[in-house]
Amino acid sequence: MTRFRLGDEVYGSFPHTCADYAAVPEEKVERIPTNLPIEKAAAVPTSGIAALHGIRDAGKVRPGQKVLINGASGGVGTFAVQIAKAYGAEVTGVCSTRNLDLVRSIGADYVIDYTREDFTRGERRYDLILDQVANHSLSDCRRALTPRGIHVPNSGHGGMSYVLRALVVSMFVRRQGGAYMATPKPGDLVELTEWIEAGKVTPVIDRTYPLGEIGHAFRYLDEGHARGKVVIAVHE
Repeated sequence: MTRFRLGDEVYGSFPHTCADYAAVPEEKVERIPTNLPIEKAAAVPTSGIAALHGIRDAGKVRPGQKVLINGASGGVGTFAVQIAKAYGAEVTGVCSTRNLDLVRSIGADYVIDYTREDFTRGERRYDLILDQVANHSLSDCRRALTPRGIHVPNSGHGGMSYVLRALVVSMFVRRQGGAYMATPKPGDLVELTEWIEAGKVTPVIDRTYPLGEIGHAFRYLDEGHARGKVVIAVHE
């Protein structure tokens, strides 16, 4: 028996869906949060799940821990800041000058402008560094950790050589996490939906492009300066 009826608005994370129509397994989707329009809901699953897995699964964040998000203004980073706060962490976001106010507005307790300060050389120490940028060496990042802290690079950033180095080092150094794969799990979207409906998490949308301008959208993403998510709108 299906959980959905004709006309229900649902969302999920699956490949090859920049299209007018897509067929997906029922268990891969959930009803969109009641307080989000569908275009904002579309921004949640992929990056929201990646951030959730980084904070909850790879980072195992607990209340009161200190978390640093390197790349806090990006698609995954904006979700990671909010999810870490939802788990009760003290959050520091690292971003550029123009994004400081944005990262503060989504709940970061502290913000670091990477053009003025190198977080790996500061005095503060973190229980988790969730790294979306890979612009520091693995050893420099570990220097900013507490004795039981962990550095977790998000897969795909910094090139495959960075990812592979992290994986190899993680086999010998406890404080080095390997890159994680954000494969959706049952219950991920349920948890994200609950936080969104409770006002603890909200997607940050930079730009919305119509389906016919998808090429422009990906070129903009490739520039590496998107603030939050870029959405492709499919209209009937």
